[in-house]
Amino acid sequence: MFAALLAPSALALLTVAFPGGRSRGTAFAIFGSLSGVGAAIGVLLGGYLTEYASWRWCFYVNVPIAIVALIGVAALVRESKAEGSTRYDWPGVILAALGLGSLVYGFTNAEHGWGAPGAWGFILAGVILMVLFVLVEARVKHPLLPLRIATERNRGAAFLASFLAGAVLIGGILFINYYLQIVLGFAPFMAGLASLPMTVVLIITAAVVARNLPKLGAKIPTAAGPVFLAAAMLWLTQVSADGSYAVNMLPALILMGVGLGTVFVPMQNLALFGVDKDGSGVASALVNASQQIGGSLGIALFSTIAAAATAASDGTTAASGGTTAEALTSGYSAVFLWAAAVAILITPIALLLITISRRTFSGTDDEPHIHPG
Repeated sequence: MFAALLAPSALALLTVAFPGGRSRGTAFAIFGSLSGVGAAIGVLLGGYLTEYASWRWCFYVNVPIAIVALIGVAALVRESKAEGSTRYDWPGVILAALGLGSLVYGFTNAEHGWGAPGAWGFILAGVILMVLFVLVEARVKHPLLPLRIATERNRGAAFLASFLAGAVLIGGILFINYYLQIVLGFAPFMAGLASLPMTVVLIITAAVVARNLPKLGAKIPTAAGPVFLAAAMLWLTQVSADGSYAVNMLPALILMGVGLGTVFVPMQNLALFGVDKDGSGVASALVNASQQIGGSLGIALFSTIAAAATAASDGTTAASGGTTAEALTSGYSAVFLWAAAVAILITPIALLLITISRRTFSGTDDEPHIHPG
């Protein structure tokens, strides 16, 4: 609940502090790089604490970090709340929570078979609830999600890209860690170290893309990044029970870092481009929420795919004298193939929906070509 308060606030503060131009691109690049550094430290520290102390310390360690953050916010951050009437859209909150929860639960239950009422019933209920959510948002005076922010085609492309990238990133990394720890036998701390190349490459790529974003615009990197992501996932389809980190993992992690660094910088900028001060919180919340929703649905869907592929392979490998590891890698390979298909969907979305000119996007054009939010 409190992460839901924190995540959109961070990007909204950047939007208010850096209204546009090269400085905004730099700010978002720094934000993305620090997020990458935090993720890398979190994975390493989490693995170390789990292996050498206790998994409970993965929670305790957040307390001093939170205290430092509270002091920093109190001393440095100025208030930027919207003026006027700001009522809460409780019907929208309830419909969104129930609808998304129902979708995730339905996809999770599909692990037991797509024909099960617990699968298609909840998925159908989730779709209906989300349709009702859109209808409510179109009519209420103070909507939870003003549709004008989500339906502008350039920002819509960013939100869709965030949703699909979240599915690939969060869902894919889960099975990468499964392979590292279950099949290759890496200890938690070593698994954290093993994932470090992706984070390092992501940070470097994000910095390079941010520096060249005024020249590139939004369309080119948003369309190119998913190609690297899909290539990484396709490489991972070759995982095997007797594979190695250097051959099966390292090249894919480097490709993932390039792909994520290439797509995240323009995506975050585009998601908040042309949004006024009062709408910045909603837009930044949506880019975070879309990624988390994509990740939740990705984990549920990919887990179902992995379970089905593993079960199908288990009988075959048992009959041929194979091992459980071979059945597991068959399931992981199926997940990575689907993840590649999801990743490459971002490319046509970017090419078809992003129409903002490079000069407008970089803040060097006096005539805006995007409707303000």
